[in-house]
Amino acid sequence: MRNLSLALIVLTVTSLLVAGTALAAQAATDPQLLQSRDIFGLETASDVQISPDGRQVVYVRGSYDIMTDKPRANLWIVDTDGTNHRPLRSDANNHRSPRWSPDGSRIVFISDAEGKPQLFVRWMDTGQTALLTNLSESPADLTWSPDGKLLAFTQFVPGDKPSLAKPPEKPEGANWAPPVTVIDDVVYRVDGQGYLKSGYSQVFLVSAEGGAPRQLTRGAFNHRGGLAFTPDGKRLLLSANRRDDWQLNPADSDIHAIDLDTLAMTQLTRRDGPDVSPLVAPNGKTIAYLGFDDRRLGHQITRLYIMNADGSNARAVSQTFEFDIEDPVWAENGLSLYFVYDDAGIRRISNISHDGKSREIARQVGSADIGRPYTGGGFSVARNGRVAFVRNSTASPGDVAVTDARGKGVRTLTTLNADLLGHKTLGKVERLTWQSSADQREIEGWLVTPPQFDASRQYPLILEIHGGPFTAYGPNFSVEIQRYAAAGYMVLYANPRGSTSYGEDFANLIHHAYPGNDYDDLMSGVDAVLARGNVDPQQLFVTGGSGGGVLTAWIVGKTDRFRAAVVAKPVINWTSFVLTADMYNFFYRYWFSAPPWEAQDEYWRRSPLSLVGNVKTPTMLLTGEADFRTPIGEAEQFYQALKLRDVPTLMVRLPQASHGMTGRPSQFIAKIDNILAWFERYRGVPAAQAN
Repeated sequence: MRNLSLALIVLTVTSLLVAGTALAAQAATDPQLLQSRDIFGLETASDVQISPDGRQVVYVRGSYDIMTDKPRANLWIVDTDGTNHRPLRSDANNHRSPRWSPDGSRIVFISDAEGKPQLFVRWMDTGQTALLTNLSESPADLTWSPDGKLLAFTQFVPGDKPSLAKPPEKPEGANWAPPVTVIDDVVYRVDGQGYLKSGYSQVFLVSAEGGAPRQLTRGAFNHRGGLAFTPDGKRLLLSANRRDDWQLNPADSDIHAIDLDTLAMTQLTRRDGPDVSPLVAPNGKTIAYLGFDDRRLGHQITRLYIMNADGSNARAVSQTFEFDIEDPVWAENGLSLYFVYDDAGIRRISNISHDGKSREIARQVGSADIGRPYTGGGFSVARNGRVAFVRNSTASPGDVAVTDARGKGVRTLTTLNADLLGHKTLGKVERLTWQSSADQREIEGWLVTPPQFDASRQYPLILEIHGGPFTAYGPNFSVEIQRYAAAGYMVLYANPRGSTSYGEDFANLIHHAYPGNDYDDLMSGVDAVLARGNVDPQQLFVTGGSGGGVLTAWIVGKTDRFRAAVVAKPVINWTSFVLTADMYNFFYRYWFSAPPWEAQDEYWRRSPLSLVGNVKTPTMLLTGEADFRTPIGEAEQFYQALKLRDVPTLMVRLPQASHGMTGRPSQFIAKIDNILAWFERYRGVPAAQAN
């Protein structure tokens, strides 16, 4: 077997340079096709907040700074008739989380204009802006009191670091090694944050005119939003896990109410399972919240509940609804609630009444995630029922849109990327379904054709697999997918069993059985595309990240049909993953029947490493060096095993990158370009030479 990387142990993100085919070379220079550098020109809309009177929408406008290689967030505002689109705060600083005051006269937001993130308030009539706080940590979960006089928020409060041995006093001027770090928390590092400081998230109140914040909660517990005032402003609701063993039972949170005079805390819900996102009805008599009874399944439907203000008579409003409910908002009359959910890969807004009857308001809701075509995104509602949201499509990242209370007359208010994408030819996205060879179950996916697609030709195919595994792709804009198409590939992405948005039963087909028949779902999808006649069966490629990395590594251990593979941020060995990942107290409890030392056969049977002896496919590994979700040691295990077997392999490491790999635009570009470069190395190479 020929080793194509004999002299290479590790490649950095800038060192993988290979000659492409003529089509790929054209794609790299054709101004009508999407280029890597174009990522810096894309803009996104997120966190859309409609004014209480329904006349204006303020939103976060995201962009990328090509000089600092960082994302930038500014605040823009637009009238709901589409006029007066203008900046509210637009400069080199980052501004986020805008929230209207109850009377619509002010907007509070978080800004790093003073260095550390602080609360600012802007008066809408004069444009005057005031700094409200001098916080040492970043605030979150901003919530106005009903009378507009107070703001509630959460903030991390540092605690004392644990210590063990006291070091001797060092001589003046001595240069000793840094002191040791002592860790005694169950979760001590988190992806994207690194090693955690000692301390807990607490709830605070501050005057809307500024001043010293008042701390409402204390103790060795994390207190979370969303936060909700009662209409009389005397109590504040929150979600918290205050069990003595909360670190080992992370999903068991409850709704609590704080008396703002006495700070006495009353627990309103009591069950085994998460209760989150409390919302008090406009009349103050009932409270809505989200949660489920924990059955230790890999995926459990989040339902909408209503209870009396004292916590009694709790009942599920959405008991027969098949999808996860997110971000509930009371209608002004208190007779129903708005919410978002994903159905068959499409995010939708609906309204549900107390008796469980629901009706759709809008669909194709999108998020600011432009990397891969995941579902996501939120909304907001004015007192008159007008709804604002981000409207997504396969051809462009989301724009701000509004509709009325019944979903009539959807109006898109912005065209943020018309200047860039209006001059590009993108790949067309087509929905398709097929039956899985495992059990003839219907599977849904999307096929993307190259921008200059010719139906008389055959093209190489990339199978791109989503992560999670409990998540979903949909017909959404994706830079990665469109870049692959621009390079001359057809691209198939799908929602195999285990994906959300098809009901709890479909997702739990992989409960304690992942990877498994999801492999058959994906291979059947490839067969269905091949049957159309436009794909060269000798030019198949496969890649995926996180959960998709798991499946990619599993695939090359099960079949030799792919010319080359890229395994991104994978799990290779479930035992090492569960004992090194950041959220290990969750993974072992919900994804397996027991911890590794009690069920080692199960862990090994489901590990891609168990199939490495079968792998012949040239396989590249790609992971961020600061990934604490699927630590880089997982990729290193597969890389070294493939090296020992003389399988063509490379390892591409993204310095300082966490699990998402998109924190810096240049890293995002490097991820896409290195995947394409690896595939170009084997594109057109006869299979016998490739392997």
